[in-house]
Amino acid sequence: MEQTIKFTDMDLSEELLLAVQDMGFINASPIQSGAIPYILQGRDVIGQAQTGTGKTAAFAIPTLELINPESKKVQALVMCPTRELALQVSEEFKKLSKYKKGIKTLAIYGGESIERQISTLKQGVQIVIGTPGRIMDHIDRGTLRLSDVEMVILDEADEMLNMGFIEDIESILSNIPEERQTVFFSATMPKPIMDLTKRFQQNPEIIKVTKKELTVSNIEQFYYEIKSAARTEAMSRLIDMYNLKLMLVFCNTKKGVDELVEELQLRNMQAEGLHGDLRQTQRNNVLSKFKNGVINMLVATDVAARGIDVDNVDAVFNYDIPLDQENYVHRIGRTGRAGKSGKSFTFITGKKDVLKLKDVLSYTKAPITKGEIPTSEEIIEFKKKQFFEKVSNLIYTDELKEYQPIAEEYLHSGIAPKNIIAALLKLQLGNLTKVYKDDDFKLNLERSRRDDNSGGRDRDRRDRDRGERDRGGRDRGDRNERRKERTFGDANGKMIKVFINLGRNHNVRPGDIVGALAGEAKIDGRLIGDIEIRDKHSYVYLPKDIVNRVIDAMEDNKIKGNKVNLELAK
Repeated sequence: MEQTIKFTDMDLSEELLLAVQDMGFINASPIQSGAIPYILQGRDVIGQAQTGTGKTAAFAIPTLELINPESKKVQALVMCPTRELALQVSEEFKKLSKYKKGIKTLAIYGGESIERQISTLKQGVQIVIGTPGRIMDHIDRGTLRLSDVEMVILDEADEMLNMGFIEDIESILSNIPEERQTVFFSATMPKPIMDLTKRFQQNPEIIKVTKKELTVSNIEQFYYEIKSAARTEAMSRLIDMYNLKLMLVFCNTKKGVDELVEELQLRNMQAEGLHGDLRQTQRNNVLSKFKNGVINMLVATDVAARGIDVDNVDAVFNYDIPLDQENYVHRIGRTGRAGKSGKSFTFITGKKDVLKLKDVLSYTKAPITKGEIPTSEEIIEFKKKQFFEKVSNLIYTDELKEYQPIAEEYLHSGIAPKNIIAALLKLQLGNLTKVYKDDDFKLNLERSRRDDNSGGRDRDRRDRDRGERDRGGRDRGDRNERRKERTFGDANGKMIKVFINLGRNHNVRPGDIVGALAGEAKIDGRLIGDIEIRDKHSYVYLPKDIVNRVIDAMEDNKIKGNKVNLELAK
């Protein structure tokens, strides 16, 4: 379906039209144009649509129209796969019900006080939005009665299936009267979902948004073929080049999120992570920081990112290319919202990633441009140009009058004007030292293909060779840790090997060493080279010209509560 209509042409109440107008919407999206009229008629509906197509309003608007505000009993139940999505849907309902008097909604999910939810339910709510697990908890406690439910909606049904909620969903639907309206929204329609629709729906109307409509023209999409170890530096350069302010970064695993956040924070970037291992209060805190601009980089897994609803995200980074094409569409749909433009950057680090990218291209039918990581010279030139433009724009304004006396003081202080300007440039532009070689980005895909074909055999042989050492006191996790114990810099002739008297037995990690050395010696953490963590000691490679400075700065200092001693390695 491709036609869209205006909200004013729908059979909607004045209260709903005012709320929609306040949200800045005039024309309904394709999924809204197709679904709202049928839901208003009381028909069962299957809506196939991706994130970012307006599907929440597609079921929220008609639900609010059909609710009886005079009754305080639960009349509509919305099921969502994650807490974040439940909260997002709840917020959408509240915005749309702004002028509807007497309608109350409640989001129920795990990780929040169930007693508070019970108290609100006792006061009376007409619309409940929740995760299957917490809905089941309330049903078992007798605090959520579904005997008066006239409408049930499953949002992102395929994701609930993937998360193992199928039995809970069946149980919940069985607790709702058969004389009801049932609405399914799902990005895909796998067989188990279709089986559910056959069991719990009657002659549903199918509204499907075609792939053509899923390709968002206001998002510029790029991919970069680079070495895996170069991804963070590449991301840093792209942020500088495009002057990005608010970004979402996607990793495929929780561990990947934690490791990347640590690396970004060492670069003094305002980043925090979001994944399933965080407590609900932590998740809420992180999301609040991101939405309010306290942090400007949110690193997340796909499941944790469900329900993130921020309109001004400048760009999405696929630090790991997603495991399936649908998640790619979900990810990039987080930018370019509310009529704004956005960018997506995908990192390709091997032959397998190339194949995944081809699947994405086939699925989305959208152009993804091959990009080149800006060189260090280009970044410096861009920063200089940006700085000079700011300065030039300020010079001819009246905003400098109160600063001119201070400038006069400096000019008469004996400091050369050239040095004053250089210091200001340092403060504005940061460290211009080239700590990562441009050539180190280049990925040899032919070699990567050979590694994919023979790497498993070689790794098996290496694992057998190392087996005795592993059994001698180090587990395989140590070996994995050593693989990641690399920071920017290289152990060439200009780097000096330094001994540190702390190691794995002292619970010291690479990040602890980098943080301590950079903080105490007042140096850029990226200047620190390779780090080797041993059981009782460690080695770190430092640029020759700052070795003595770092050793002096660390004298009488501690790492992880342990007194540290640095000296040149023998």
